[in-house]
Amino acid sequence: MIGILKFIRGYVQIKIWGFAPERFLNLCSNKNILLWDIRRDGDTYYMCISLAGFRQLKSIARKTKTRVVILKRFGLPFLIPKIFARKVFIAGLCAACLFWFWSSLYIWEIKIDGNIAITDEVFTDFLKENGVYVGVRSGSVDIEQLEKDIRREFGEITWTSVKLSGTSLMISVKESDAILSPVQEDITSDLYAEKEGVIVSMIVRSGVPMVKIGDSVEMGTLLVSGRVPVYNEDATIRHYQYTRSDADIYVERIRPVYEVLPFYYIEKVYTGREVKKYYITVGGKDIIFGGAPHFTYYDTVIQTRKISPLEGLTLPFSFGTYTYREYQNTERAYTLEEAEELLKEKYLIFLSDLEEKGVQIIEKNVKIDTGSGIWILEGELTVREKIGTELPFTETEGEPPAQTTESE
Repeated sequence: MIGILKFIRGYVQIKIWGFAPERFLNLCSNKNILLWDIRRDGDTYYMCISLAGFRQLKSIARKTKTRVVILKRFGLPFLIPKIFARKVFIAGLCAACLFWFWSSLYIWEIKIDGNIAITDEVFTDFLKENGVYVGVRSGSVDIEQLEKDIRREFGEITWTSVKLSGTSLMISVKESDAILSPVQEDITSDLYAEKEGVIVSMIVRSGVPMVKIGDSVEMGTLLVSGRVPVYNEDATIRHYQYTRSDADIYVERIRPVYEVLPFYYIEKVYTGREVKKYYITVGGKDIIFGGAPHFTYYDTVIQTRKISPLEGLTLPFSFGTYTYREYQNTERAYTLEEAEELLKEKYLIFLSDLEEKGVQIIEKNVKIDTGSGIWILEGELTVREKIGTELPFTETEGEPPAQTTESE
């Protein structure tokens, strides 16, 4: 804090020498003139003194027969005249301040956070339709209305927060964990097999089971019927009640495995040649200085830097570099070890996908072989998985006739 005050008021570094420099220091102390950073070099003294104190040294120097020379000047009293002497710099500073003020009236960055099911592109298109885009005047955006419009447009969004921070519009949303459809309590349905296999487990909660444990079923086999018969006393069917079939039915089945890998592949071999181009982005368009390199094959690495002179103030342009790295396509052949490793990776991914779907693997029988120009991993898995596809029906659709007896 003291250093800031010294800089504002201004101070100088001086050098004194002569008949009685020690008396000079004593007289400064008696007159409450502050001296600091005092250093002696032989008969010469170096020190710092405030600008106000320096103006009182003339009489003291005369009495002590010493000479005083200014070595360096510090502080605003010396800096401001130099600044105002440079008219071009002052004009540029004023123009920059005006430009920053003008930029602060617009939105130059839109940040969307929390969206998973809704892509950024869909969200951006929706915002444009509602007049919210990069470059729009911030005062024209109604924050509360925008929050309501987002919740109204996207039913899967349960919470929305829109905040304007400087030139950045930050939108935070929370999507529902699951998109719930209304439960239809009065639906009637059957369960059909969508896969073949041998039934090993069966728990029926509602409906009439049409198969039993140990049965072999094919695709399209009726597993559970939603038509529940109500019998007369003589065991004939009086009528049917209709319900929604619900059951957990598991089958064991053989599932084939087939993964292939070509003998040869194309490998990128980098030559070490690189070309770096600078670019600026204005209005969402990249302007590259120098254009693309004359490489046949190359990768592009883009580095972007946004200009934010102040927290929350993003200017409407950015800059960066395009780095082009040349490479050549070289044909390589997989070794046996490499082919086995890659095919095993594919195989493990396949198994992981099955386990995520709740499929239990009972037995594995796979092998790696070669075919016409390819490596092959093939075999069979014995798996246990749940089956049962629900197909709704109306009560009059395909209704079996009720068996009744005439009363005499």
